[in-house]
Amino acid sequence: MSSPTGPLRPSPLVEQAAERLRAQIADGAWPLGTRLPGETTLAKDLGVGRSTVREALRALTGQGMLRPKQGAGVFVTALRPVEDWPTRLRRAAVADVYEVRTLLEIQAARLAAERRTDEDVAAMRAALDVRRAAAGGPGGAFVDADIALHATVVAAARNPVLTDLFAEFAPALREALVDLLALVDVQQAEQDHGDAAHADLVEAVAAGDAEAAGRAARDELTVMQGKLAAREAE
Repeated sequence: MSSPTGPLRPSPLVEQAAERLRAQIADGAWPLGTRLPGETTLAKDLGVGRSTVREALRALTGQGMLRPKQGAGVFVTALRPVEDWPTRLRRAAVADVYEVRTLLEIQAARLAAERRTDEDVAAMRAALDVRRAAAGGPGGAFVDADIALHATVVAAARNPVLTDLFAEFAPALREALVDLLALVDVQQAEQDHGDAAHADLVEAVAAGDAEAAGRAARDELTVMQGKLAAREAE
């Protein structure tokens, strides 16, 4: 496939220049790892000023396609824009996201049992009460309460990376779970709305029993993971 040709439209020049360079890189004009021509050459080829080229290169660097090396030039590091983590999560299969969430939360529950404070336990029990109050109500509110409870367990693990990862997962999980509740009445299908399983998780963490906490997290999350996988298989 040949690269786009023809003069650039007057505005907006930076976006157009960036798009032209993206297309040329994707078409193999500059293979992975090679150095782009200098700003003067690119400006002449694109019919724009050097400042426009500089901004376009900065945009492609922000998208992970280019990397400047001081004194050496600008090099191609990817043939297409690199999606950020939230975008990748939105595009991922829900069952895949939930599978990773399950792995993350099992370990988080174990760590929480070892590291929880009295304040953490109080927060978990308060979140459990909110979840109980939301059971049987609107699906969105119930999902929010459920995720908030799990967030307190993850927070009790005292690992900022785990906390940040869970926060990144939360929007994709919420959307998937709300959609699932609209199709399958999980709240009614489970007579206690999963309350016993969540209570077991909270009490295992409160008791400092890492194995029981991990087991409770695994058992509770695996049930929903199976429902999501079955839904995606339909």
